[in-house]
Amino acid sequence: MKIHADALLFDMDGTLISSLDSVVRCWTRWAREYGVTEEFARVSLHGRPAVEIIAELLPAERIPEALARIERLEIEDVAGVLVLPGTKDLLASLPGDRWAVVTSATRRLAEARLAEAGIRPPLLIAADDVVRGKPDPEPFLLAAGKLGAEPARCVVFEDAPAGLTAGRAGGMRTVALTTTHGRDELAADLVVGDLSAVSVQVSGATMAVSAAA
Repeated sequence: MKIHADALLFDMDGTLISSLDSVVRCWTRWAREYGVTEEFARVSLHGRPAVEIIAELLPAERIPEALARIERLEIEDVAGVLVLPGTKDLLASLPGDRWAVVTSATRRLAEARLAEAGIRPPLLIAADDVVRGKPDPEPFLLAAGKLGAEPARCVVFEDAPAGLTAGRAGGMRTVALTTTHGRDELAADLVVGDLSAVSVQVSGATMAVSAAA
């Protein structure tokens, strides 16, 4: 199966890189500092904006300060960020103005993690840039607009159900990676293990995305 596209939109964590070790270290420390260790153990972290996670754990008046604290912890601790298989080769094969990173992380945090991984996207859409994060399609629609691509001509690469939901809601085609969730949890046009299974052929203004069997 080939998906023809004008722009490719990549989630960051779990798709291009893995910062799982840092995330666990920082959020565990944060939960301990704020006295919510027990409640934190029941919260899903992956693919969600930090402000949304904090809102489940703390009263509204404490959110701004708590958000600044977790961002500071994570920016200061990007050690161990891993580039996932296939990432560098795939990105190197793409036209420089036809792809973007679309993440639920803040811009400062995303820039720190991507720099640690040696990835320099032509366009970065972060949590700071939108009102509604994934699973709302706003982040992906914003990226498509900035790249000058129709949503139906965009392909979203995601490892999280919320991100895939956002892509579909935006009218985009989707490729799911089984790096953090099981295949049965991921609804997408294509499902692959990681980006090493994905190839992109560039022909003029069009890209054709396909996956190894």
